[in-house]
Amino acid sequence: MKKLNLDKGGAPRQEADAREGTITTAQGTPISDDQNSLTAGPRGPVLLEDQIMREKIFHFDHERIPERVVHARGYGVHGHFELTRAIPEFSCADIFQREGEKTPVFTRFSTVAGSKGSPDVARDVRGFAVKFYTNEGNWDLVGNNMPVFFIQDAMKFPDLVHSVKPAPDRAFPQAQSAHDNFWDFISLSPEAVHMTLWTMSDRAIPRSLRFMEGFGVHTFRLVNSEGKSHFVKFHWKPKQGLQSVVWNEALKINGADPDFHRRDMWNAIDAGDYPQWDLGIQVFDDEFADEFEFDILDATKLIPEEQVPVQIIGTMTLDNNVDNFFAETEQVAFCTQNIVRGIDFTDDPLLQGRNFSYLDTQTKRLGGPNFTHIPINAPKCPVHHFQQDGHMAMRNPKGRANYEPNSWDEDGGPRENPEIGFASYSERVQGGKQRTRSETFADHYSQARQFWISQTATEQNHIAAAYTFELSKCQHERIRLRMLSHLMNVHDDLAESVAKGLGVSDLPDAAKPARKPITDLPASDALSILKNGPESFAGRKLGLFITDGADAGLVNEIEAEFTRAGAMVAIVAPQIFGAKLSDGTTKPADEKIDGGPSVLFDAVALVFSEGAGSEMANNKPSQDFLSDAFAHAKFIAWTDAAMPLIETVGLSDKIDDGMMKIDGENVGDFLRACEKLRFWERKMF
Repeated sequence: MKKLNLDKGGAPRQEADAREGTITTAQGTPISDDQNSLTAGPRGPVLLEDQIMREKIFHFDHERIPERVVHARGYGVHGHFELTRAIPEFSCADIFQREGEKTPVFTRFSTVAGSKGSPDVARDVRGFAVKFYTNEGNWDLVGNNMPVFFIQDAMKFPDLVHSVKPAPDRAFPQAQSAHDNFWDFISLSPEAVHMTLWTMSDRAIPRSLRFMEGFGVHTFRLVNSEGKSHFVKFHWKPKQGLQSVVWNEALKINGADPDFHRRDMWNAIDAGDYPQWDLGIQVFDDEFADEFEFDILDATKLIPEEQVPVQIIGTMTLDNNVDNFFAETEQVAFCTQNIVRGIDFTDDPLLQGRNFSYLDTQTKRLGGPNFTHIPINAPKCPVHHFQQDGHMAMRNPKGRANYEPNSWDEDGGPRENPEIGFASYSERVQGGKQRTRSETFADHYSQARQFWISQTATEQNHIAAAYTFELSKCQHERIRLRMLSHLMNVHDDLAESVAKGLGVSDLPDAAKPARKPITDLPASDALSILKNGPESFAGRKLGLFITDGADAGLVNEIEAEFTRAGAMVAIVAPQIFGAKLSDGTTKPADEKIDGGPSVLFDAVALVFSEGAGSEMANNKPSQDFLSDAFAHAKFIAWTDAAMPLIETVGLSDKIDDGMMKIDGENVGDFLRACEKLRFWERKMF
């Protein structure tokens, strides 16, 4: 018998070369696979017995108090969902049965990486979570403003978030991904490449929470009253259209107003301009799932709308700001596991891990299991169960019985109801227990390429510039080159543009793909923001810069014309009390020029009086107001008196079709030009 070599504490010693550098559980057990959850077969469900995955996510969920670990900076709004098309053929969910019926909702938008105090317009994924208070319980559709994600297995979520969060030794950077740790992780995780195309696109810097799409990300199931199942992906389509800012603009917005998105949402609802989203579904069957080029359980993939059209079934209207931010927005608890009869999960390993993680997170963050007693989380339908006591219990079951089954008639409490009770879809599951990634998840570049070729040239330039900026912040060349090796599998134009921006003359060899990419996937127009613009200025904001003596008729006409079109007009003036117009009236200002930069507006108009242009030409905030508007491709209207400022900024020989000299005859023409939102033909930088 081999004699154990014990240390002074009596613990068995291991050979240094056997244990050195080996990752273990918190109990010290060496881990053979830290990349994949334990599943029943390569595409089967995640097994509850997976103690390694549970311990890893459990610790991750509990490492911050009291703010959320991710999605800490959020903003919530009340509203309702109105069903416009019943779908009993797909789902027996009560919410989908009666056209015209309205269901209360609470929606929370958020950034992912930053803390509660971080700025709104950071380059980041946006959370888009909706709690439906249905007649048969709460349904939480917990998604993002992008249809795919960085990872395929929830086992990797703590690593992803740790990589993008402030480094543990120096506690920075905050709310940004432009650093070594993040790109080191990403460049070692090819499955994340597709998602980085989205986060480096303008989707990651939305102009407003009102102007972005939402997605359920995962493939779910719809189950009808006969037990027949269809796969489904959920989409939110904004009726206001899509719109983002440019990167230089985002940086300046964060400096001018770090609360830009939440202020925009509050003001819009307070003014009665209620944002709306259509709820759409992509429904498909097993036959399509088997024939589709990619695995429908892979959260790093999407299904192009050209292959499975989005069917609109209802509209969400957000029409009521919260009464108390902490009681509602901070204490709302979303859980992906909160589904209702007629909706069910699939074996997506990321979704299954989230089902464990969200409940655990909310239990820790809100102090115990009774967070459904908090009004914002409480269902609006009857609730009957035997759960009792616990931290902050606001109510307990009445009667003598707190167990089931029991034989008490009057005080026996609620009973099972097979007729209307939730029943999981009866899916056959088989396979050996294993830690592995299905081979059907192995294509990491094809849809990234499809996203790239679906963008306009302007959007492609923004993506390449974003990669260049982010990777330029990486101090280690090996990380930059490793990421370039992945981009070479996406598209040569992208890789070469980023390499040029980084000063890399010799491109590295392309990373060896786990599966040969598909290079002939067609472009999908639905993936582009600019191809899906609103062609309307409704809901947008004009910055109207005026001075003393400005033409009162013109100022009032501009304000009236844009307001009639559903836009907001903010008066900007040299002083906060406003400006005295040509007719002797005083127009109060919403912003003083040095506190109301043009980055806060979607278009600008300069209505100056004679002589004021020379004065404003010597004012640095006024110079920045105009030069930034030009640099950010915004439409600009100006009167003759503003020419000295135009000349000082150096734009007199750069006047283009996005700049219009305005008078009382062409205000409507300027409004129609602004409906395009940006004059992208302009050479901005």
